[in-house]
Amino acid sequence: MAGEVVMDAGFIGLGVMGQPMALNLTRAGMKIVVWNRSAARSEPLRAAGAKVAARPIEVFEQARTVILMLANDTAIDAVLGRGTPVFETYVARHAIVHMGTTSPEYSRELEADIRAAGGAYVEAPVSGSRKPAEAGRLVAMVAGEPPGTEDVLPLLRSMCHETIGFGPVPNALLMKLSVNLFLITMVTGLAEAAHFADRHGLDLQRFVSVLNAGPMASSVSQTKAAKLVDRDFTVQAAISDVLDNNCRRIAEAARAAGIASPLLDVCHALFGESAALGLAGTDMVAVIRAIEERTAATIRATLR
Repeated sequence: MAGEVVMDAGFIGLGVMGQPMALNLTRAGMKIVVWNRSAARSEPLRAAGAKVAARPIEVFEQARTVILMLANDTAIDAVLGRGTPVFETYVARHAIVHMGTTSPEYSRELEADIRAAGGAYVEAPVSGSRKPAEAGRLVAMVAGEPPGTEDVLPLLRSMCHETIGFGPVPNALLMKLSVNLFLITMVTGLAEAAHFADRHGLDLQRFVSVLNAGPMASSVSQTKAAKLVDRDFTVQAAISDVLDNNCRRIAEAARAAGIASPLLDVCHALFGESAALGLAGTDMVAVIRAIEERTAATIRATLR
């Protein structure tokens, strides 16, 4: 492959999470080269001192470690040229760090293909949303074969305040799905509780005060409760991501293992209803709109 390896890392995927993560790498003094399908998302990185590539191949030419923070397996395969002759050219002698959320089975197969092509693979999904990403307060779950996993730790520490190892692939993604199952049910429960209080005529600011003063308070509940009170649905973790990359992935993994997931199944339905209301691009707290629609349907049924 032509080009000179001069960067500490490459970073592909500058979305809601990826952009602040890449910015934290530059702020930590890392030399990085970035690429994003929508070029405008790269401009804050350019201003921060990162090199902006015109094509993905330039990232692989200039960095041996390439971080992927992409939406799904289709986007990953497209960037890597998986299934085409360029795949081996891209990944050979490179460490590919997969930090997004895909199915565990996809990650297992991707690792096998990358290793067969002469590359190393590290699975490093993160727990957190846009605000923790901006603050460098993400938690990384890491799986893969050493020394690849050890080599990427300095990069991960520039983006995450905690890095926890989980052995072989796909254990990190299985842990990510486990953690996100709790997150999804917690935020959905919070939305339903706020709806319950509101429909009983209670002051939602006082609802939040009680919640924040008690044992159930957390950084998530504090942030999401404030958004519910303000009806602020600006995205931190989008409903589309919760639905497609989390609810669906968790349900599939549960069914494959013969595991019951009753709470997840209810949430899955509610997030699907939220997306059908045109809210796919809004924050996950907008699931309250699906709950409100169910209440409205109940009222309509009693008036017939």
